[in-house]
Amino acid sequence: MPAPILLIDDEEQVLETSRLALRSNGIQNIITCEDSRKVMTILKDNPVSLVVMDIMMPNITGKELLPQIKETHPDLPVIMMSGLNDLENVVQCMQLGAFDYLDKPVENFRLLTCVKRALEFNEVQSENATLKAHLLDSSLDKPDAFSKIITDSDSIRSIFRYLESIAKTSRAVLITGETGTGKELIAESVHSLSERKGEYVTVNVAGLDDTLFSDALFGHHKGAFTGANNNRKGLLEQAQDGTIFLDEIGDLSMPSQIKLLRLLQEKEYYPLGSDVLKRTNARFVVATSRNIHEMIKEHTFRKDLYYRLQAHQVHIPPLKKRRKDIPRLLDLFMGKACHDLNMPIPELHDHVMPILMKHSFPGNVRELEAMVFNALSQHNEGALMAESFKRDIDLSSGLYHESSSSDDDDLNPEDSLLNYDTEATLPTIDEVVNHLIQVALEKFNNNQTATAKALGITRQGLIARLKRKKSQEELPSA
Repeated sequence: MPAPILLIDDEEQVLETSRLALRSNGIQNIITCEDSRKVMTILKDNPVSLVVMDIMMPNITGKELLPQIKETHPDLPVIMMSGLNDLENVVQCMQLGAFDYLDKPVENFRLLTCVKRALEFNEVQSENATLKAHLLDSSLDKPDAFSKIITDSDSIRSIFRYLESIAKTSRAVLITGETGTGKELIAESVHSLSERKGEYVTVNVAGLDDTLFSDALFGHHKGAFTGANNNRKGLLEQAQDGTIFLDEIGDLSMPSQIKLLRLLQEKEYYPLGSDVLKRTNARFVVATSRNIHEMIKEHTFRKDLYYRLQAHQVHIPPLKKRRKDIPRLLDLFMGKACHDLNMPIPELHDHVMPILMKHSFPGNVRELEAMVFNALSQHNEGALMAESFKRDIDLSSGLYHESSSSDDDDLNPEDSLLNYDTEATLPTIDEVVNHLIQVALEKFNNNQTATAKALGITRQGLIARLKRKKSQEELPSA
């Protein structure tokens, strides 16, 4: 929970009105004070995030208190209030370091807007100080939060330090990177570092239309649509006081992008079929493998939503740009695969590491894991040879080599869509993609998870392509 807001005014009615206005807009942690002589003691005993204070008070005026507060708490924003139309006092308070000024009686909307702006300013100041400290210090405060991420890469470790500096803030985190780079693990680390008491909830939004997206996040009331036979809580309610991770955010439809933008701005929503407003304090972490900047240029992703999401942005470099991670990842995946296959870990032939270090890994870490599992699942005895990986590498690169052995079931180049007569009609993109998927399915004995990993796509993406292929095949010929 964020540090409390301190409201200071000698009029009890003003304090109560302001407190209720803030609480009704989701700001719950509030301390009120009628006696200005107690203010410095309260600040000494409580880590306050913001002060809202009247200028004209008995005993010690707000104007007299302001320099005392700024001396002991220089980064603490202070909003001044006054019922007197006294421009000179206002100017003096701003010169003494006041964040803003409000005329009394204060309109609720004006109070809320000013308070939110001051809190965001305070959060940014805190983040900048923490970030500077972390970037100057190469050590990690909480290395256990990154225990699932195996790396020797300096670029990844700098990401770890950045995440430590921003993890406890409330603003959204945007994680970008190619498929298979480990964006989900980074999101988990953000939640772990945040020390939020609520749950970590994940949603893959790829393939969700606007209704399914709204229903998943907001929930629904009975009768909201056909088949809604009971009330159902949304994932936002499940993620209260916690973190919600939206994966593949680049696949969101435009109507869903508008709803997400409003949710990020207002932190409030309506369940489907309900007129009862609900609020969320969940921290949003989103990820995409798509190029958001290109999508903005193509008008398929809202620029204002991107600006909301990019407050904290992390880009995960592909495996080909951190090749020193390959040996450690190989050891990890060999151990996991041998455990799953109930077999001893074999020795590696000397040629294995060089061939892996040269591969571009378009499917990144996920591709390496699938490659290791496939190689070990076909291994019998002796050292694990480079040939156990070459076919996967060729498949990944889109190349099919004729085998010197008549018993090898590699594709014959004459049969491959990727080998074509330059004078003949070129195959369509759909034909090439469908052919590649069919080859991969046969290679992995129709195991969709392994196939998707090898192709560098999600399992949901593979299923969607298979459904589209089936529907195309069922269309009557002209």
